[in-house]
Amino acid sequence: MTDPQQPQTSVTTAPQTALAERRPDQQAWTASDWQRLWLTLDRLPWRTLAILPAGEGAPADFSLTIAVTLSRTGMSHVGAPILVADGTQVPLNQLNGFLDDVRHCRDGGERVIVALSPLGDNPTTIAMAKAADAVVLCVLLERMRSSDGHKTIKAVGANKFAGSVIIRPDDAGVAK
Repeated sequence: MTDPQQPQTSVTTAPQTALAERRPDQQAWTASDWQRLWLTLDRLPWRTLAILPAGEGAPADFSLTIAVTLSRTGMSHVGAPILVADGTQVPLNQLNGFLDDVRHCRDGGERVIVALSPLGDNPTTIAMAKAADAVVLCVLLERMRSSDGHKTIKAVGANKFAGSVIIRPDDAGVAK
């Protein structure tokens, strides 16, 4: 029996993930792969999380898009704000102020996801990554070199990394 006052919905059994082609009406942050990534990261002890590209080859908004997607996924889970800080273009003369702002939010009880640029794009990236509680290495498949990823891990310190995520260039609206 259907209620004419209720909108009709359809259920699809085809898997829709952040790393698989998604329907035009599906938001990336609702996809199961993003939810699994969030739940994995949520179990770790962090208040500040840096999103760091493994190397060059991604669009300029690559890490910021990932940070916003994770933030939205996390907010749907915890029901509280998860802030996003764009650290992709922070110059040296603004580094201390930026880090102070992030610390202030963290100390106030907020979680902050910091989007960073690749190491070669911004000399302050390493300092911001090291200041975070944890770092996620983001690899854009077929666009980034593994040697750059190794250099990135070495420069920041392997102990800072919570893990890595691999994203296909044509998927999830993250990078095209």
